[in-house]
Amino acid sequence: MLIEIKDARKEYGKGESLVKALDGVNLSLEAGKIYVVLGPSGSGKSTLLNMVGGLDVLTSGSIVVDGIDISKANKKELTEYRRKVTGFVFQFYNLVPDLTALENIEMVMDISDMSNALDIDDIMESLEISQLKDRFPRELSGGQQQRISIARALVKNPKILLCDELTGALDTKSSRSVLSVIEKINQKYHTTIIIITHNEAIQNMADVIIRFKDGQVNSVEDNLNKMSAEEIEL
Repeated sequence: MLIEIKDARKEYGKGESLVKALDGVNLSLEAGKIYVVLGPSGSGKSTLLNMVGGLDVLTSGSIVVDGIDISKANKKELTEYRRKVTGFVFQFYNLVPDLTALENIEMVMDISDMSNALDIDDIMESLEISQLKDRFPRELSGGQQQRISIARALVKNPKILLCDELTGALDTKSSRSVLSVIEKINQKYHTTIIIITHNEAIQNMADVIIRFKDGQVNSVEDNLNKMSAEEIEL
């Protein structure tokens, strides 16, 4: 297994204000699959993503990624983990407005271990954004900006791509286009992809569907009727 999560707990506050964001989560995730995580707001989805991404630490329990227990890692080790293992794509693109599309992608090279980097031209061609490299974010549609943010996350060739509501700010056409890109990434680079979403339709493109409720895993289900991104009714 690429990711092993055991009795993961994350608590905020104390006493009557105690919030159990994760309440004893156990999950095993295989390499190279697409996982779609569903659940209402406050169910623990984004907390899980932040933990796997090394953005926050557990109160108790463990998360082992590719043999490394990141729940025991110090700040320096977590920084290295984020540089080498994970890539993030958020609902809001977080592009630098005064940099071109190409410069926004290249900027990750200054802060990441690029020894295993993918070719930028190849990525941009795969995501069909080569023609956008000299444009600024203000000159791009929402879907185009999201593709740039995906390319930026992908250029360091992460083992795990973490997507937090990546279509939440997009219209149906742009959403389908971005999901097709995610599908292509999985197929071409065998990247493990975890998608957090409120959109029930997106589960149809998953290999595995995970549902959260009240900080716990409610169900884990293999998708036996997997669809392509183009087939999904968004």
